[in-house]
Amino acid sequence: MAERRGPAQAKCPIRPGDPCSLCVPGASGPQDCPLVYLVMSDPALRAELHAWSSKRPR
Repeated sequence: MAERRGPAQAKCPIRPGDPCSLCVPGASGPQDCPLVYLVMSDPALRAELHAWSSKRPR
């Protein structure tokens, strides 16, 4: 028999591996988080995030 679980929790793209903790007031998840929008829309910040997350131990 399958185990019942709660709803899936969104992951934070700024802190890979961490759940979205709704750290920005008014955000309901990564999809409308202003911090996520700023980082993902800036090519330099996005590249830095990618470089940082690829060096991070898993």
